[in-house]
Amino acid sequence: MADGIINVYKEQGFTSHDVVAKMRGILKQKKIGHTGTLDPMAEGVLPVCLGKATKLCDMLTDKTKTYEAVMLLGRETDTQDVTGRILEEYAVEVSEAEVQEAVVSFLGPYDQIPPMYSALKVGGKKLYELAREGKEIERKARPVEILEIQVNRIELPRVTMTVTCSKGTYIRTLCYDIGRKLGCGGCMESLVRTRVSNFSLEESLTLSQIEELRDRGELEEHILAVDKVFEEYPLLVMDESYDKLVHNGNPIYRHQALGDYEMEQGPVRVYDSLRQFIGIYEPGKERDLLKPQKVFLGGN
Repeated sequence: MADGIINVYKEQGFTSHDVVAKMRGILKQKKIGHTGTLDPMAEGVLPVCLGKATKLCDMLTDKTKTYEAVMLLGRETDTQDVTGRILEEYAVEVSEAEVQEAVVSFLGPYDQIPPMYSALKVGGKKLYELAREGKEIERKARPVEILEIQVNRIELPRVTMTVTCSKGTYIRTLCYDIGRKLGCGGCMESLVRTRVSNFSLEESLTLSQIEELRDRGELEEHILAVDKVFEEYPLLVMDESYDKLVHNGNPIYRHQALGDYEMEQGPVRVYDSLRQFIGIYEPGKERDLLKPQKVFLGGN
């Protein structure tokens, strides 16, 4: 069974679940998960976790993401993108300077109301299921953060922009909100996710490319080892006498491992004395104690 992360290019028309199902068929293994849903109309980077790396799915979902989006001004739809039913159309009588000002005004934290057509659950039911039944319910605004936003091209009524944002941000809702701010409405026309953490568009592989690499016996070269995701964390190697502690998933004391690490540095990569990756540890409440945050050694 393969263990690690593969950078998949999700093509238009596929759901993220479709990609996982196809990867299970390509690799002939069940333990596969994705790291953050992309709408069927969207394309781009979708890191897929294999085997033991599925424990990483929630951690990668929390990472920042970068998108290139095309916003269409003058139209509002029920899905907040061009695939939806048109609710309103407006004349677009704004200047390029006004568009630029409105777009960059969303830089930083803002409270975003999730769209009805989303997989968020209310009362055990997904919002998009309620929307398809013709129901609209009140949604609470959620704090998100636009870390970077840049206008690349303005060809009214279309605006192309690059957005780096926190987890939980809906780019189609951002387009809707910008359109509202401009007074002419807006929706998302296209979306490409260009980066998730250190996974970039340039290094992503389509499903057909993955099949070809598998057939040539070269796929393993493109599967990233789990510990590579955490290379920004300091590294500790266990003293051989204490290997058993980490093999059993127990907390450790700082003096039981070797490496240039101070407790105030936060999370750390821990390896046993044979340099086998154990997992991510973080400082505990007790002085000099490190407790496991996520363990990847052992289990399937």
